Amino acid sequence: MSKRESIARYTLIIKKLRKHPASFEQIADYLALESELQDYNFNISKRTFQRDIKDILSLYNIEIEYDFSNKVYKIGYDENPDVNERILEAFDTFNALNLSDRLSNAIHFEKRRPLGTENLYGLLHAIKNKLQVEFTYENFWEPDISERETEPYGLKEFRNRWYLLAKDLRDEQVKSFGLDRLTDLDITQTQFSLAEDFDVEAHYQHCFGIVAPNQQAPEEVILSFTPHQGQYVKSLPLHLSQEILEDNEYELRIQLKVYITHDFLMELLAHGDTLKVIQPQSLEDELKSIYRDALKRYGEDKVSESRFKVDNLN
Repeated sequence: MSKRESIARYTLIIKKLRKHPASFEQIADYLALESELQDYNFNISKRTFQRDIKDILSLYNIEIEYDFSNKVYKIGYDENPDVNERILEAFDTFNALNLSDRLSNAIHFEKRRPLGTENLYGLLHAIKNKLQVEFTYENFWEPDISERETEPYGLKEFRNRWYLLAKDLRDEQVKSFGLDRLTDLDITQTQFSLAEDFDVEAHYQHCFGIVAPNQQAPEEVILSFTPHQGQYVKSLPLHLSQEILEDNEYELRIQLKVYITHDFLMELLAHGDTLKVIQPQSLEDELKSIYRDALKRYGEDKVSESRFKVDNLN
């Protein structure tokens, strides 16, 4: 049996169990049917199926377990639902990429620089074992590349970029470092102790993005979107704290509890004239100031031609 055939069989087994648990007999019947439809031989013995379970765990990190009470096999999910979603997403992406040689005109990838994911495994090892790491870092806000010594606490993804949350030992501040700007990673043998009251999830609880101000408190934010834009905001919430206050033919009104940071402001600006800030007043005033400055960049003689209405900013 070819490796391609085995991979295709693994895919079918996962597909079957993602829908609902099944007995070995039901799985075998499903594979027999697919064998006829696809002109492959997916038929397997129970012994081969047990080997497939091990291969699926090794290849995709998807665990298939046996439910003795119901006598069925099922996918064993992690306690964290986000982990489950990303594992299955990675599985789906892997299968799509396996077809990319035959569908090169149908799959269009974003053109982007490497994201530093080659360091994910090493950093996870350092985080798990509480080992200090050293690396070279290029900060967008500083002109020179610097050497950093850190205590790694966690990893976070935001907008297709991965970030390391770590204490920078040169100033003892907890910071986020973009993995795409991190090179020459060295995992030392120096161990550190994480403060008992520090929790990575709590650190990011009120963040939009990866910036968590050390002294700033999160604020209650109320936003109003046009009904059409509101559909997108409902399907992909801006933040975990998002609550719907109004949803009717006139608006979608939501409430968030977040830090008002540069990342959050950029997100609001991206919604343009489909968004109105209801509260806090300070956020509304800041957005107005940004829009006024944007108009000035086009010159006073062109302000009247702009699609932005100055009267609405006053």
